[in-house]
Amino acid sequence: MEENELNIPKHVAIILDGNGRWAKKKRMPRNYGHTQGSKVVEKICEDAYKLGIQYLTVYAFSTENWRRPNDEVDALMKLLQTYLETSVKTSTKNNMRVRVIGDKAKLSPEIMKSINNLEEASKDNTGLNFQVAINYGSRDEMIRAIKALAMDVKKNETEIDHIDETVFEQYLDTKGIPDPDLLIRTSGEQRLSNFLLWQLAYTEFYFTDVLWPDFNKKELMKAVEFYNSRTRNFGAIS
Repeated sequence: MEENELNIPKHVAIILDGNGRWAKKKRMPRNYGHTQGSKVVEKICEDAYKLGIQYLTVYAFSTENWRRPNDEVDALMKLLQTYLETSVKTSTKNNMRVRVIGDKAKLSPEIMKSINNLEEASKDNTGLNFQVAINYGSRDEMIRAIKALAMDVKKNETEIDHIDETVFEQYLDTKGIPDPDLLIRTSGEQRLSNFLLWQLAYTEFYFTDVLWPDFNKKELMKAVEFYNSRTRNFGAIS
């Protein structure tokens, strides 16, 4: 199917998986795989926008990733710090708005500063909406949302009888961002790993054996073509 014949998903979410295994196959340190994987993220952002995708959300570092070996976590934090700093220039160059979702309060002051600078610098850009999940876990997100909502109820700023899905979504990290139409997970794993559990309620899932550093526009097109093969009835009886 030609690109101009495809129904392009508005929002694509990606679980970036396989960096470590990719590096191991090449007899290189795991951190080398993470570095190469970060380069692929930048290229996929360009490919996604040119294809017509309006929102792209990637799972960069989960709340569970803190359990990894300290040296790997430290290397990942340094890589994220560098990525956030260089993204100020690339977001301007590519007219891309970048937002970070997750529990940012638990990140280092240096990373927090970089996030704030990046979000402020890119807030008026009108191209791809790019969300990076850092220290993100969907259960953690929902607990934080419930606490904030409960506090507003306690302060009489919200009435219990008025709480519905729309109200609750205003307390999530993804406030103002449409739910994903398509989720891609690389490396052959077929689980959600605590990623966007609320937001993925009606999302199509695409799993590929390709390791993230090998993911490219061709593989993205395969995912979009899969999305086009699905019939999305949203609860209609077939």
